[in-house]
Amino acid sequence: MAVELCLLLLLFCGSTISEVQPIYKPPPGTLDFGFVPSKTYDTGAYHEPGSIGILFKIVHAFLYLVQPNSFPQDLIRKVAQQQLGKTQGDYQKAIYYEIGFIVSAALGLLFILLLPLVGLCFCMCRCCDNCGGEMHQRQKKNADCQRSCFATFLFVASLIISVGVLCAYAANQHLTNQVRGAKKLVNSNFKDLKIFLNDTPAQIDYLVSQYNTAKDKALSDLNNVGPVLGTRVQEQLGKEVRPALDAALTMAGAIRETKEALENVSVSVEVLQEGTERLHANLTDVKTQLSNTLNDSACNAAQAASTCNIIRNSLSQLNVNANFSGLPGVSSQLAKVNDVLKIDLSSLVQKGYAAFNDTPDLVVNQTRNILSDIKSVLESIGSNITTFTKALPVQKILDDLMVYLTQSEAYVQDYFPLVEQYDFYRWLGCLILCCMLVLILVFYYLGLLCGTCGYDKHASPTTRGCISNTGGNFLMAGVGFSFLFSWVLMTVVVLTFVTGGNVEKLVCEPFEDKNLFKVLDTPYLLNQQWKNYLAGILFKNPNVNLTFEKVYSDCKENKGIYTSLHLEYLFNINEFLNISMYTEDVALKIEHIQINLSKIILLDEIGKENLLNFSSSGIDGIDFSAYLTEINKSVTKVDLLSFANDLEARADQLPKGALENALKGHANSIRMIHNQQVVPLEQAMSTLNQSIRLLKKTSSELMVKVKNVISAVNAAQFLINNNASQVIVQETKKYMDTIVGYFEQYTEWVKESIAMEVAACKPIANVIDTAVDIFLCSYITDSVNTFWFGLGGSSMFLIPAIIFAVKLSKYYRRMDTEDVYDDSVEQW
Repeated sequence: MAVELCLLLLLFCGSTISEVQPIYKPPPGTLDFGFVPSKTYDTGAYHEPGSIGILFKIVHAFLYLVQPNSFPQDLIRKVAQQQLGKTQGDYQKAIYYEIGFIVSAALGLLFILLLPLVGLCFCMCRCCDNCGGEMHQRQKKNADCQRSCFATFLFVASLIISVGVLCAYAANQHLTNQVRGAKKLVNSNFKDLKIFLNDTPAQIDYLVSQYNTAKDKALSDLNNVGPVLGTRVQEQLGKEVRPALDAALTMAGAIRETKEALENVSVSVEVLQEGTERLHANLTDVKTQLSNTLNDSACNAAQAASTCNIIRNSLSQLNVNANFSGLPGVSSQLAKVNDVLKIDLSSLVQKGYAAFNDTPDLVVNQTRNILSDIKSVLESIGSNITTFTKALPVQKILDDLMVYLTQSEAYVQDYFPLVEQYDFYRWLGCLILCCMLVLILVFYYLGLLCGTCGYDKHASPTTRGCISNTGGNFLMAGVGFSFLFSWVLMTVVVLTFVTGGNVEKLVCEPFEDKNLFKVLDTPYLLNQQWKNYLAGILFKNPNVNLTFEKVYSDCKENKGIYTSLHLEYLFNINEFLNISMYTEDVALKIEHIQINLSKIILLDEIGKENLLNFSSSGIDGIDFSAYLTEINKSVTKVDLLSFANDLEARADQLPKGALENALKGHANSIRMIHNQQVVPLEQAMSTLNQSIRLLKKTSSELMVKVKNVISAVNAAQFLINNNASQVIVQETKKYMDTIVGYFEQYTEWVKESIAMEVAACKPIANVIDTAVDIFLCSYITDSVNTFWFGLGGSSMFLIPAIIFAVKLSKYYRRMDTEDVYDDSVEQW
């Protein structure tokens, strides 16, 4: 019943993932589905033994010396298949693998058999006053040295036995402490299993509820079909439409600039013509006045004659250089441009912009009916998912599993006191074994203490003191109890050694390096008809590649149980999240979207005719070379400021008088003419220069430019009227991929969540680790192995302790007779 309930739960956990494989597309906007709700498991399936761990490592090293062979996978498989011995050499391989344990166990059995027998013979021999039973001690020269050596060796042997007893006691107490604390670990595992059961439905509900995230995003895009799809269509068409309209708008600006330039040319020419005439008259007057001044008699003087001649010769430079009177007018071109500007071309182009920018609104108006159908499909998907989820017997499965888990927990709680009681009996039995050794050690230590303290080297063997004699008796009592208890101790050591050692080698170590799972995963091992036993139990299909090792490793990594157990072989989950047919419906409806943009007029015929009229305005017929020739000339033949400065400088060379002052007055007049007439004329020439160059640039291939603008506008209009459908289909496909991509993201997220987060099976791995690695290996096996290691070592050192105790007791006990010597003989 429990297995069936577990399978039902695993089936339910696995029924939340789609097998639909999405086609690769450019990734749409990434959706945030949040994190699957989960709780932290309390159980830490790791045991730290503490300081006793050093003893565990020593025991492991000893077992490696006894059994250094690798894990015998083939032999274990044959044992499991009951085929051991069918192949020649199987028993030899088994013996070879167990040779260390066999030899050690054989030595232990010899110890068990021989030591009591030797003790019996030893006792009988002593009863016959042999084997040291005779209460007579021969005195020797090195008696003190022998006594000291025997006492030292016995003390060392007793210390070693003491260390072994402490190790055995520590292991015994450690096992008891761990058993008493195991209840907390067991409760922690049950708690994690309950969390595992209780959280799973909440996690599945969360996965189902996150469908709304994808649906809401899709609905948001559908509600904003204008900004989304309309803007995409507009952007694609705008690659040709906007440059065409920009060129038309630029040409409209060029028309206005042309008008301004023509006006500037007309005004500037008129200003220059009038200005040059006035300038010519003023310069003529200045020359006449200068000439009269130079004809004065003062210029005939020897000191002024040369200067006056120089000035008289330079008067010819005071003339106008540029002649603007012969430049052609631009009135006809200006009149034609003014006629062109009677139609506001910029306004016509802006209307084209406005019509094109209304594309998103056109998309909204023309897709209203189709979008309502798509929204209905999306709502139906959510309803179907919710309906299917409610149809699953989730609550019944969980209730049954929870009942079974509760019963199991109650069973463990009820029998745990019994386990503690039996562990107390075990602890008491092991304590008794330790006490046997302690009793022997007490006799040995008391014997050493009394013998050493009561020994008098001046006393003869027959006159030894009571304390010394008591020490010798204690030693012999220790020897007697050693013979009585040694076989019992060694029997326990052999049994626990063979059992605990093989459990460590055949279970614990293979479990740690996962060789044990490799054996369990051997095809046809546990069932001769099934290739994979676990798959045969779960799916009734032993050909599914499902192994114990893979399941344990995945659960150890806290992966979802759906991934760990490959539940896709157990249940076809397309019925739950198979939204492919719905997305196909959505795609078909989106593909049927038809958008008509023929109402968009970029530039009407009036605007195009206006452009043609501008191209025939005649500005390309202006004689730009004539204008530029005169513009490049200076206003006067000489720079009037330089001429005035030079005139004033030459006047300073003349003697002081009326001539000097008259010449300086003429220089100031020339400066005034420059400032008042030449400077304005230069400014007018600059304006004329800029305007003429602008007109020359605009008129360059004007007809070709206008035709190119009209051609671009016509091409863009043709694209909108005839080829926009292809662009719309292309952008609609991208729009459809975006909408469908949201749901593919959802299914991929569900798949990833099921694989890694939903029903994470770490508690199952923790239960296995707790049962095998912690309880069996760390608690029991390590403690048992340490116990027999300490107890066995102590038992082995009983042999030298017996020998040294028997030898030493002869020096402590009071003898019945002693050697007698003549006075002439030196006494020892």
